[in-house]
Amino acid sequence: MPALYPEIEPYDHGLLDTGDGNLIYWEACGNPRGRPALVLHGGPGSGCSTAARRQFDPDAYRIILFDQRNCGRSLPSAADPETDLSLNTTWHLLADIEKLRLFLGIDRWLLFGNSWGSTLALAYAETHPQHVTAIIISGVTTTRRSEIDWLCRGMAPLFPEEWHRFRQGIQSCAPRLDEDMASVYHRLLNDPDPETRLKAAQDWHDWESASIPLAGEGLPRRWADPAYVLARARIITHYFVNGAWLEDGVLLKNAARLAGIPGILLQGRFDIEAPLVTAWELARAWPQSELVILPRASHSTANPDMSAAIVAATDRFRDFPQK
Repeated sequence: MPALYPEIEPYDHGLLDTGDGNLIYWEACGNPRGRPALVLHGGPGSGCSTAARRQFDPDAYRIILFDQRNCGRSLPSAADPETDLSLNTTWHLLADIEKLRLFLGIDRWLLFGNSWGSTLALAYAETHPQHVTAIIISGVTTTRRSEIDWLCRGMAPLFPEEWHRFRQGIQSCAPRLDEDMASVYHRLLNDPDPETRLKAAQDWHDWESASIPLAGEGLPRRWADPAYVLARARIITHYFVNGAWLEDGVLLKNAARLAGIPGILLQGRFDIEAPLVTAWELARAWPQSELVILPRASHSTANPDMSAAIVAATDRFRDFPQK
């Protein structure tokens, strides 16, 4: 069987009005009477992708995707410096998911999330466990302060040349070596000068891309789009400087709320961005979960081993009896 199902187009889509000036793009693919499954994209701010539609059996699943606030096709875009991100928090996203669930008339759904999407899936499931049938997460993160610090500084000894360039990008405004990188880049990404903002977005993505060649993967095509990298970097740093509005470690601490929900945790051994320790700790705190370590996979869902593992996981839950 191929790693992904064939390409499909949405059978329905639209813009959900949140009532606070935001419009959330959503789409539905697959079988309108199938098992509901919600895809939570990474970033935060990456937007949903067409490849995510192909991770589910389209005959069995009603696949729901949406672009989280201020990214992708949702409006207004964070690429516009006038867009106020004060109404873009983890808790706003959870409220958007509930609005979307009610709008679509769904009682319970499977959650799939990668990277930041895994944090969002856990936060939603711990808040609304009665609406979750199962969870699949890959590149497991909980957006703890230690995880943010690892991404922004801890990886430096592994990539000294890339770290040097990342530091050079902020030397004029942050001469101290111990300056918090997310905070500095957050300031630069909100600078009045458009060239300063774009350079900061590109420098941020250059640093994020440091670990990608380790798994033999190319950079995402969307990273060549200036508007895309501006929106994504601005949202990421907005979340990082605010600790994703989560008490540090709370998703692990509250894992008991997931009792009764089956889960599959997919983690690449070569995932430099989200080291294995978080998935391992979560598996210990969530007895109904199964940790699958992929010896040749990295952080990206484009990795062939990770793609195959995601499809295998959605197929397993496809065949589970509905409660």
